[in-house]
Amino acid sequence: MSSFISPRRTVLAVAATAIAATTLAGCSGSSGSTTADGKVEISFLTTNGDDAIATGNALIAAFQKANPDVTVTLNTRPGGTEGDNLVKTQLSTGEMDDVFFYNTGSLFQALNPDQTLANLADESWASEVTDNFKTVVSTDNGTYGAPLGTSMAGGIAYNTKVFADLGLSVPTDWSSLVADAEKIKAAGITPIEQTYGDTWTSQLFLLADFGNVLTQDKNWAEDFTANKAKFAQEPALAGFTHLQEAFDKGLFNADFASATAADGSAALATGKAAMYPMLSSAVLSNITQSNPDAVKDIGFFALPADKAANTTLTVWEPSAVYIPKTTEGAKLEAAKKFVAFVNSPDGCDVQNKNFVAGGPYTISSCSVPADAAPLVAEIQKYVDAGKSAPALEFLSPVKGPNLENIAISVGSGISSAQDGAAAYDEDVKKQAQQLGLAGW
Repeated sequence: MSSFISPRRTVLAVAATAIAATTLAGCSGSSGSTTADGKVEISFLTTNGDDAIATGNALIAAFQKANPDVTVTLNTRPGGTEGDNLVKTQLSTGEMDDVFFYNTGSLFQALNPDQTLANLADESWASEVTDNFKTVVSTDNGTYGAPLGTSMAGGIAYNTKVFADLGLSVPTDWSSLVADAEKIKAAGITPIEQTYGDTWTSQLFLLADFGNVLTQDKNWAEDFTANKAKFAQEPALAGFTHLQEAFDKGLFNADFASATAADGSAALATGKAAMYPMLSSAVLSNITQSNPDAVKDIGFFALPADKAANTTLTVWEPSAVYIPKTTEGAKLEAAKKFVAFVNSPDGCDVQNKNFVAGGPYTISSCSVPADAAPLVAEIQKYVDAGKSAPALEFLSPVKGPNLENIAISVGSGISSAQDGAAAYDEDVKKQAQQLGLAGW
């Protein structure tokens, strides 16, 4: 896997969040109409993974029970680039389903939403979404998407029992994390787990640092997109610097080069490792499968910045449901009802029954179940305190294909932080030029 979007797509496939898919399982296309008995027919397009299909069918069944005058047909599409291209094609040809499930952030912006999507800013649920979510489904002219699924965070998953046994508190700045790690190492426990056997996981030191970058420079993503901000310069250089320092101080597991995400999650669950930079949904999914009794012992905190005041949790916002402008009349009203239902208490119950929450919901009408993993509550505290920010992939379309390999090089002591950051600045150039972005 590669680029800023890869961890998102990778983890959504393994975290049972009804988001990811890889192969074509059906055909889509607008099929809404009014039947002879007065029922309105609409269609809902989702991705073709088993979890996505199960969630889609469950939402439809509950919605139709509450709205017997509407019939909803489920259609599916592939994930990845193939799915992206299909969505763009159907929107441009006027063949999109009446409601469709798709990414937020930069991929949403690539849909030319002001021209292709129905503005949902005046819907009742729109005032209930978080500011961060609204940012990734809106333009200056409107709000176009409603969330489906929970958010997830990038940061440090930690074993709360290990921390308690050693008398450690959650670190809020980088020097405190290093000091804690030295104490953990002295106790014979791996301080920081790394799992380069699954190469995409190497990026978390860098991806999860973006909230800290944005807190220090609110225009950084915009400047990066315009080729005015660089990873080889502060504040973004810090992610590379911290990765190098952790390796240089011997804070990683001995098998970091070959360990997988499943291995790392198991080490964290059993207390062989104390901290693991990871996406919350990925570590939760792996531990739920391999060490379910240990879920209660796993906490989560933001990757610390050099200064505690700048420490900000990086959040991957959920994908969303949208309505194309080609959905009109009675179909439009039915489609809006369906979108609203997704984020109603009944719709949220359906979501909770069909996937494990890896983070908080991004709309106040939905709550994770009472038995949700404790790490979700820790993530929620950052959100409630205004100390969270969207990941870079939601704010910029610029992403290079070789970040994971560059991160492994820095995190293995092969390249310096400065050289790795400069290499990534060069890596993104070709992709930015292919997108035709100004300034490149």
